[in-house]
Amino acid sequence: MRFVLYNIRYATGFGPAFHLPVPGAGYLRSNTRVLNGITEWLKSLDPDLVGLIEIDTGSIRSGLVNQAKQIADSLGHYSTYQCKYGTASINQLMPIVRKQGNAFLAAPRVEGERFHYFETGIKRLIIELELEECAIFLVHLSLKFRHRHDQLRHLHELVKRASKPVIVAGDFNTFWGDHEIYLFMEASGLKSANRLGLPSYPSHKPRKELDFVLYSNGIEVTQFDVPDVRFSDHRPLICDFNIRPRT
Repeated sequence: MRFVLYNIRYATGFGPAFHLPVPGAGYLRSNTRVLNGITEWLKSLDPDLVGLIEIDTGSIRSGLVNQAKQIADSLGHYSTYQCKYGTASINQLMPIVRKQGNAFLAAPRVEGERFHYFETGIKRLIIELELEECAIFLVHLSLKFRHRHDQLRHLHELVKRASKPVIVAGDFNTFWGDHEIYLFMEASGLKSANRLGLPSYPSHKPRKELDFVLYSNGIEVTQFDVPDVRFSDHRPLICDFNIRPRT
């Protein structure tokens, strides 16, 4: 199976123009050309699964376009998405912000989906997608180190309860380095598909490994890549894997 993980930054693009006329102004305007570019690039890969971080589900920024659904329809995929903030968060009341979410797109048959929420941090959503042979968790961890630490504990509990092989993927915001998730990986029995520690951020000249695809026993990674694709401030991750037959 081929899994693609991509933080697309709401299809707002990247580069110096993103911060004009004021820093961060680009967050208020998505770009149809960027969204189409992301879609066509994904179609060229023919992925079985896509995990999208930072998607707009239909605010005025995207012209009321649900980016997850539009990409999924183009790929012929099933889609599931949700706002990344807690259900009681004040962000749910704010225009544009309340439409910011994460999404799974899937070609294989989906047996179930669940939305979990971290107890700390602003970005709290965990999407669990259950396929016939494995379960995949999609996350976008907090910018604060202390919150990330608590969120990893919560993730460990979810992984420990899984009855199938597991993949945990997303933007972990590990600005202090991948050692932040070492104890989580050891306790959960997970390995990183990115064996060489290839950086994914920023996309024009990557220096930090913020995005991860972690996998459990029962999964065999056959190929992994962080291609030079610059539709966002992050580069995407491509992971090909097999599910080992149960003995």
